[in-house]
Amino acid sequence: MPSSLGCRPRLTLCPQVHSLQELRRSASLATKVFVQRDYSDGTTCQFQTKFPPELESRIERQLFEETVKTLNDFYAEAEKIGGSSYLEGCLACATAYFIFLCMETHYEKVLKKISKYIQDQNEKIYAPRGLLLTDPLERGMRVVSFGQWDAWGMARVKGDWAWVLGNWAGTSHR
Repeated sequence: MPSSLGCRPRLTLCPQVHSLQELRRSASLATKVFVQRDYSDGTTCQFQTKFPPELESRIERQLFEETVKTLNDFYAEAEKIGGSSYLEGCLACATAYFIFLCMETHYEKVLKKISKYIQDQNEKIYAPRGLLLTDPLERGMRVVSFGQWDAWGMARVKGDWAWVLGNWAGTSHR
C-alpha cells in the first residue's frame, strides 16, 4: 500500500474521512475530467451534455446528463430577466447600489441553489462512486469538473476497507 496515504499496512489503522471538505482536499490530487461550456446558443451559461468517456466506468450516462441538464436549467433561471430583475436594477440605481448591502440579487439566490444542488449530488450520487463534482463558479464558470480517485483513496474517504476489497473482487459492500 502506498505510504503517501498516511496508512500503515494494517487496514484498521487508516484514518477515516467523512466530510465533503476532506473529499475536496483529496480530489485536488486526483484525475480531473472537465465538461466545457457550450457556446452553440451564444454566451448564455450552459455546459455540454456530451458524456466524457473517462467517466464510463464510474457513473451512468443518464445520471451525468441529468446533472448537467439541471445545472443548465439553473443557470438559465439565474440569467432570466423578469420583473424582479428589473426592480433590482431600478433600486440599485436609486440607492447608488447600496441596496445590495441589504439584499441578495436573484442571481445570487440561484447561485446558492446551485451550490446546494451540487453538494447534494456529491453526497448522494458522486462521492459514493469515487467522483467529486466541483461548482463551476470555482472554475470561473468555464467548466464543470469531476475529480476522480482510486480505490485506496476511497477507502480513506469511506473509512471502509470492505468496500475496497469488494470492488477488487467485483462486488460492492456499500
